[in-house]
Amino acid sequence: MRSPWQRHRMRAQAEASAWLNGNALQNHSGYNQMLLMLGQHRKQLKGIQSMEGKARLKQKLLPHYVPWVTGVLATGQGAQDDVLMYVMLWRIDAGEYDGALDIADYALRYQLAMPQGHSRTAGCAIAEEMADAAQRSYSAKSPMPLATLERAISLADAQDMPDEVKAELYKWLGYSQRDHDLPQPAYCSLSRALELNNKVGVKKDLEQLARIIRQSDAQP
Repeated sequence: MRSPWQRHRMRAQAEASAWLNGNALQNHSGYNQMLLMLGQHRKQLKGIQSMEGKARLKQKLLPHYVPWVTGVLATGQGAQDDVLMYVMLWRIDAGEYDGALDIADYALRYQLAMPQGHSRTAGCAIAEEMADAAQRSYSAKSPMPLATLERAISLADAQDMPDEVKAELYKWLGYSQRDHDLPQPAYCSLSRALELNNKVGVKKDLEQLARIIRQSDAQP
């Protein structure tokens, strides 16, 4: 783990780099040091086949990036930052959803691109990765917090992406609302998911919610 002085220096470098763009950022020593560390960590991850094992390693590696991310988010002006974008994805994999969405908010505001080799837009990547994480956590009986899903939708909804991707995120939002005894919002979210993708698999859920809503409306 880095010393307090090293963490302070890294944050200061991030704040300084936040004002740079293009070649100026690529030539910034602090940013290049972060890219070097990122490359070493990615090599470690490639040596692990288990997705669960990768997630555990990411949990251990992510604290190394906190000072950099904090500095960029505090003073950043939208310079393309591949380190930041990888940390966003790793935080989702590691279950650090709120921290990932903090980066997502910044990335979408400044229209940052995904790193080279990634074919998805940032908006699509955020929606797809959050939906996949919601499914995994739901299956593990440790559902993603409703507020986290609501925030993910608020960030991703206006972004251009395949309808199927956005439908999945709406589906998991709807399931979370249903499980929080919010049948009407759940019905709206699942209806939106069905509008976006007729094969999203929520028709029976909508029928059940419709019955619950009718019964509630019929009560004196």
